Amino acid sequence: MPEVGQRAPDFEGIDQHGRRIRLRDFLGKKVALYFYPKDDTPGCTKQACSLRDGYARLQAAGIVVLGVSADDASSHRRFAEKYGLPFSLIADPEANICRAYGVWGERTLYGRKFMGIQRTTFLIDEAGLVYAIIRRPKVAQHVDEVLQGFGLQ
Repeated sequence: MPEVGQRAPDFEGIDQHGRRIRLRDFLGKKVALYFYPKDDTPGCTKQACSLRDGYARLQAAGIVVLGVSADDASSHRRFAEKYGLPFSLIADPEANICRAYGVWGERTLYGRKFMGIQRTTFLIDEAGLVYAIIRRPKVAQHVDEVLQGFGLQ
């Protein structure tokens, strides 16, 4: 997992609109890169809708939101359309981006162990460095956590 002050690992992926998204294309902007376990599940939906509802505040602060999960682009498209999500959701079905950020690992749900994404948000500054890491974000208050993490609230 990259640490605060280190260069954020560059990546390339496809979003729900079929657009190629590369982290390096956002140099000069603040980025909230959030990793979530699965489209259209209760916690992930609450987190995405929190970001949607506070999206104007994030944009006003100059923050770009990018979501990543192991779901494919068509799943992301359905999820984004269902909830009116205005930001890119990047497909990472082979978990390459997740591994680069150290968020792919063993999880436990209802006593069952499996490999999956550990919900984490990386705040990346304009120079492409990790500014802050939000581990286990509060899904319903995530916008406030992002703004506070960048020192903007």
